[in-house]
Amino acid sequence: MPEGLIVKALSGYYYVKPLASAEENVLQCRGRGIFKKKGITPLVGDRVLYTPTENGEGTVDEILPRVTELIRPPMANARHAVLLFSVKEPDLNLQLLDKFLVHIEHAGLRPLICLTKEDLLNGDSHGQDRDLTRQVRELYEKVGYEVIVTSSLTGAGTDQVKERLAGQISVFAGQSGVGKSSLLNAMLPGLSLETSEISLKLGRGRHTTRHVELIELDNGGYVADTPGFSQLDFLELGVEELSSCFIEFAEYAEQCKFRGCSHLHEPGCQVRGAVEEGRIVASRYKHYVQFYEEMKDKKRRY
Repeated sequence: MPEGLIVKALSGYYYVKPLASAEENVLQCRGRGIFKKKGITPLVGDRVLYTPTENGEGTVDEILPRVTELIRPPMANARHAVLLFSVKEPDLNLQLLDKFLVHIEHAGLRPLICLTKEDLLNGDSHGQDRDLTRQVRELYEKVGYEVIVTSSLTGAGTDQVKERLAGQISVFAGQSGVGKSSLLNAMLPGLSLETSEISLKLGRGRHTTRHVELIELDNGGYVADTPGFSQLDFLELGVEELSSCFIEFAEYAEQCKFRGCSHLHEPGCQVRGAVEEGRIVASRYKHYVQFYEEMKDKKRRY
């Protein structure tokens, strides 16, 4: 059976791109009934074995082992997560960025922070905003993340982002209206994804992406353009797993006096000590505490 890649799932159909030849068209397929019986759902990003049928369609027969799996958006085998946050319109929301980073770390993906709309900082009146952007970049690079500042309008940083995505399946995620579709259009001229104007009153954009679909780049990479999120919850994450998703805690957490330290009030906590000494950024620790309380509150309610 030939091998293919599911590039879109819509209305019970799976659109499979054959991997043997780049020239072959995407094939519309149904999944085998055995998947439903076993409670298995083929996902966008799955490598599958399929059988072409006489009517010009096909059947997905087998799902090959997955490297990663995301619950939201539902997709498989993504290696990178590009987290897009605009420097203006809407303004940077670092608490939401940290929340995305927690989810991405938990899913086992490699994050790339992309600060978009750099062109909106032109002019002397935005000197303060430029300072903030520089500080945010330095903060997250200190933590250990790669940060790229981009502009879809001027093209700044787009080649650098595209280079990071070569040969991999990546997912774009971020707050609505930060320019995900615009950046994809800039990386792949002729794509013409629908974009939306920003509501200045609300500070966010309208959702323009309705389903998960892999977009093929010209360097062997695939990008999932996904619906914008304004909120994330922690229902799939255990509270005891939270601290491991703050990567800068790791070297200090293993030195804590108590095993399973929550890093909130225990004596001899090395994480809190590192915060007090400035070795862990205070804003990151503050968000950790907020997320911990949010998760405990949700656990009490469910």
